[in-house]
Amino acid sequence: MLMRLFFTFFKIGLFSFGGGYAMLPLIKQEVVDINRWMSNESFTNIIGISQVTPGPLAINTATYVGYKTSGIIGSVYATLGVSLPSIIIFIIAKLFMKKKNNKYAEGILKYIRLCAVGLIAAAAIMLMDDVTVNLRSFIIFLSAFVLSYKFKMDPILLAVLSGIVGFIVF
Repeated sequence: MLMRLFFTFFKIGLFSFGGGYAMLPLIKQEVVDINRWMSNESFTNIIGISQVTPGPLAINTATYVGYKTSGIIGSVYATLGVSLPSIIIFIIAKLFMKKKNNKYAEGILKYIRLCAVGLIAAAAIMLMDDVTVNLRSFIIFLSAFVLSYKFKMDPILLAVLSGIVGFIVF
């Protein structure tokens, strides 16, 4: 189980570019659909927890999934699995970029950026499937949008106020 956990998250770390949100569709596919380590609802809850804890989203998600499936040692294996590809790619890129204006490296990075946009869009669509929208939550969202866009309210204050209003209303 531990090696499967490691290699699953190694594959996720290797084939997803663009940060945590870009990794979410791949993590969901592996964790929920393929390996069935948890339900879709549990995975959505993990995303919420991972967003409010300090650190990168993908690493927090991997750590939490590893913990839920195999305890503390599982969290270590999953975290190493998702982190190791970035470390390896960074070392290879550092060696590759020693030559200035490397056309191969520039071409690779161009396509990686395009992949990242697609993965982030897929994550947004995936997250929208699990969201329950009602009039109260829409009014909170619309109010936050207007306060942010029109009145340039501080995002931290806006998040705190939205949380308080959500707590009171729900």
